[in-house]
Amino acid sequence: MARVAPRPKMSRHRMHCGAAGVIAVAVLMTCGLFDVGPVLAQQEFITFPARPRPIPRKDTKEEMLVRADQINYDYTNERVAAVGNVQIYYAGATLEANKVIFDQKTKRLHAEGNVRLAEPDGKVTYGEIINLSENFRDGFIDSLRLDLPDQARVAASRADRSGGNTTVFQSGVYTACEPCKDDPRKPPKWQIKAARVIHDQGEKMMYFEDARLEFMGVPIAWLPFFSTPDPTAKRKSGFLIPTVSTSTAYGLAVTTPFYWALAPNYDATITSTLTTRQGPLFQGEWRHRLMSGAYTIRASGILQLDKDAFREAGNLPGNRDFRGHVESAGQFRLTDKWVWGWDGTLMTDKSYFQDYGLYRNVQQNSLLKSTPDYILSQLYIVGRGERSYFDARGMYFYGFTSVDSQKQMPIVHPVIEHDYTFNQPILGGELSLRSNLTSLSRESANFDAINLLAFNGQLCALANPDPAVKTTTNCLLRGVPGTYSRFSSEANWRRTFVDGFGQVFTPFMSVRADIASVDVTADPGVSNFITPGHTDVARIMPTVGVEYRYPFINIQSWGTQTIEPIAQVILRPDETHIGALPNEDAQSFSFDSSNLFRVNKFGGWDRTEGGGRANFGAQYTAQFNRGGFVNLLFGQSYHLFGQNSFAAGGTTNTGLSSGLDTTRSDYVAGVSYQPTAILTFSSRFRFDEGDFTLQRSEYQTTANFDRWTATVIYGNYAAQPLLGFLQRREGIVGTGRYKVTPNWVLLGGVRYDLRTAQVTDTQIGVGYVDDCLILAMNYITEYNYNSAQQQNHTIMLQVSLRTIGGSAVGQRVEGFGTTGFPGVPGTTPRQ
Repeated sequence: MARVAPRPKMSRHRMHCGAAGVIAVAVLMTCGLFDVGPVLAQQEFITFPARPRPIPRKDTKEEMLVRADQINYDYTNERVAAVGNVQIYYAGATLEANKVIFDQKTKRLHAEGNVRLAEPDGKVTYGEIINLSENFRDGFIDSLRLDLPDQARVAASRADRSGGNTTVFQSGVYTACEPCKDDPRKPPKWQIKAARVIHDQGEKMMYFEDARLEFMGVPIAWLPFFSTPDPTAKRKSGFLIPTVSTSTAYGLAVTTPFYWALAPNYDATITSTLTTRQGPLFQGEWRHRLMSGAYTIRASGILQLDKDAFREAGNLPGNRDFRGHVESAGQFRLTDKWVWGWDGTLMTDKSYFQDYGLYRNVQQNSLLKSTPDYILSQLYIVGRGERSYFDARGMYFYGFTSVDSQKQMPIVHPVIEHDYTFNQPILGGELSLRSNLTSLSRESANFDAINLLAFNGQLCALANPDPAVKTTTNCLLRGVPGTYSRFSSEANWRRTFVDGFGQVFTPFMSVRADIASVDVTADPGVSNFITPGHTDVARIMPTVGVEYRYPFINIQSWGTQTIEPIAQVILRPDETHIGALPNEDAQSFSFDSSNLFRVNKFGGWDRTEGGGRANFGAQYTAQFNRGGFVNLLFGQSYHLFGQNSFAAGGTTNTGLSSGLDTTRSDYVAGVSYQPTAILTFSSRFRFDEGDFTLQRSEYQTTANFDRWTATVIYGNYAAQPLLGFLQRREGIVGTGRYKVTPNWVLLGGVRYDLRTAQVTDTQIGVGYVDDCLILAMNYITEYNYNSAQQQNHTIMLQVSLRTIGGSAVGQRVEGFGTTGFPGVPGTTPRQ
């Protein structure tokens, strides 16, 4: 069962309306060759490298300390002059200059010659002449350069400082790029020139008047006014980076978010998206952090002006006037060991998120993490002790695919898991207890076809009312209609003995009890699989067994080899009431080397393995002195007596065609190889027991060198019609990332279906990143659930200026639907 991750701290670095305009104009000019398309909102292709932040100096003394080669006193004019290598320390600030004159009448400091003023917050100011008040608050500076804490810089011909926290730069230049080492006079990669730059340290804001953005010294955008938080600001209210997109469905769209930092522990974001075809889309988000936890509330909605746009590929779920959603998530701490929380989402239709790209926490730029096909709403409480765990939650699933029917989705109310391991040995061994309570309901039966005739003729579809064709020869019953409640508890004990020859004996015992109450609705065809009506079922499963291992160890100059024969004998009665109980949590099952020696090979609680069984295998391991290892495992399982649980599939055919449904199982093998820390290889196989035909194989290789990383995954699975897999499945996924130079990176990925000889997903990207600039482009395809156009093709461009902000735009290459939308702009990620 999934564990709930803690919520992130609330922090946002926002750029205000003017800077947003600069970036938007720059992006539009950069993308002039494209028809701008939807944004993959919230996805950052590349991020800037972390920078150490200066530690503010703390000085409790308010006295001024002056050091100089000589100090001259002018008693007549009441002036003190410090000459030569002058250093003045006051309240954590340091002033250095060739000469400093202090006028006791006006209380002013006049510093000249290589002046350097370092302030406690990390800012460093350089100039030829600096005139300040005695406490370094007010004054003017000529020929100035200001180094901000985040390694950003401002240069100006003159600056005036007032109030101790406001500096006005005349003819200012701002950049976050380091100067060129070979030619410091060369223009930086980007800079902003303005007639006036106003830095308000109290507000932590920077204001630019009559500004222009330059790349490599070439002006590309002009704006009369804009503002942005200074590099030290974490959360500031204001408009965020706008984005522009176009789509067949909604036309041209401009998105403008506004972030409202209401308090240190709560904020709000209001986003308006104006579209030419569908009208305005509004989004809102509220985040609130409390002493014991945090919660968020999000909502969106659009009154579509042209709902027929979603009829072009068929009568899709989006063919309606109003579309929207409301969602909330939160987690709160009860004690240091207990938390409770929730995730909840309501929406008007199943394709809304995909049409407008409103998915959250989805890695659009990874082929190994696909777009979700459902959303989960749940309420939970979780507790964890040193030797115990408790999890209780109620769950509601909402399907996104076109074949999903909410009537066939289960409502879980609730599922409870509890694990406890005794601290003290019992009979010299370890005793543990596991318990599970599951209660759920489903309105309508969920059938899957298991042959081509039933699949093509829709014989097992919800809309087909004919019970004569919904039989075990045509269908399997994935979900039983009605209400199902079951309580299970299991006690496990095991102890390990090692004799004088090095043989390892591990006897084990367990006893499990289940009590269930089932109310099955008599939908058409259900009676062909399970008895309708009310049924109470109780069952018990005692188990005893022993595992034997005898490792033979050989030590060589290069490392250690271990050959280990393994045998396991398990004695237990037959599994009872197979098919009398619904199978909800033990449907997913595959036999391989990872579960060869598992006492109960079923993955959930609704099925439990019965009958006598023996598992045999051998394992070879080589450990190298310089690191790395090789591990090989080969084995087989034998059904000894009683009923074979894997030959009785129940309502879902679980276990059939698994390789365990015969007296002698298929052979399974696993190979893992890691010669060094930069290369790993693993594979798993299943071979037919009779003719050694390959039934299932998986390979995965990962290489991680200095300049490139690559992952390749290959899978080949035989057809399993009894489980609904009517054809052999074979495919390969490869992803790679190559660092061409310290600044340039290439990445790519492909998912290829070998059975249909078709590329199903691709990704190609190129990116540039340095101390102040990010440029990146991705070409991505992904599957579309609810459209006749099965693939979405998107080009994504990212432009980011450090300390100012960034934006990302995407172009839909062809077809109907979108993979992204400017729902949330590409701002600095939450921290």
